Amino acid sequence: MSVILPQQTLTQIGMSSQRKEQKLHPTLFLLHGFSDDETTWVRRTSIERYAANLGLAIVMPNVHHSFYSDMVYGNRYWTFLSEELPAIARSFFPLSDDREDNFVAGLSMGGYGAFKWALRHPERFAAAASLSGALDMVSFIKGQANEGAFKRVFELIYGDADITGTEDDLLWLLKRGDYSKELAPKFYQCCGTDDFLYQDNLSFRDASKQTGLDLLYDEGPGNHSWDYWDAKIQDVLKWLPIR
Repeated sequence: MSVILPQQTLTQIGMSSQRKEQKLHPTLFLLHGFSDDETTWVRRTSIERYAANLGLAIVMPNVHHSFYSDMVYGNRYWTFLSEELPAIARSFFPLSDDREDNFVAGLSMGGYGAFKWALRHPERFAAAASLSGALDMVSFIKGQANEGAFKRVFELIYGDADITGTEDDLLWLLKRGDYSKELAPKFYQCCGTDDFLYQDNLSFRDASKQTGLDLLYDEGPGNHSWDYWDAKIQDVLKWLPIR
C-alpha cells in the first residue's frame, strides 16, 4: 500500500497544508483500477496536493487484477482489503476507526470495489464514491467473458461460478440492503457519457432508485481517462463529510 498522511508544510513552497489537532486522522481508502497499482493515484493525479488542506489520510492498497475478490485461483484479495488492510494500516499509522471518519472511493475496477465494500459493510463508512465504476459486474462479465485478458482473469477470479445473486453482485446487494440513515453511508457515483461503462453505471443508478440509498449521481462529457478522474476526485474530496 501507499499512504499519504496529513502534515504541516510550512517550509514547502506553493503548499498550504494542515494537520488537524486530533490524534487520529480521518481516512480515505482509495482504490485503483484494473491496469493499475497502489502508486497510480499519486502518479497520475495531484491527490496529495488536493487533500493537503483536509487533514485527511489516504490509504491506497494494491490488489492486482482481482476485482477486489477472493480468487478461486489466486489470493484472497477481498479478505485482504476488508479485514487485513484496515487493521494493519491502523497499527502502523494514527488512523481513526470511527465510522464517521472513514470513507472509500475508487475508479473503474476500484469503483466496483469501493461500492462492494460499502454495501457489504455499511457500518464501517460514512461515505463511498465510484468514478466510472464497473458497477454491473454480471453484465460486464458476460460482455467481456470472451474478450482477451478479461476472459482469463474472470476464470481465475470466479472459476466457473455465476456471481448473479451473490455478494459480488452490486445490484443484488442493493436489493438486500438496509438504507436507513443510521446504517447506510452516503454514496457518490459519476461516469462520463462517452465511457464504455456508462450503461453499467445507468443500471446501478436506476436500481438504486428502487431503494432508499442516499446516492448523488453525476454524469457529463468524459471517457475512461485520467483527465476525467483527476477532475472528479477533486469533487469527491469536496463532497466527503469530513468532520
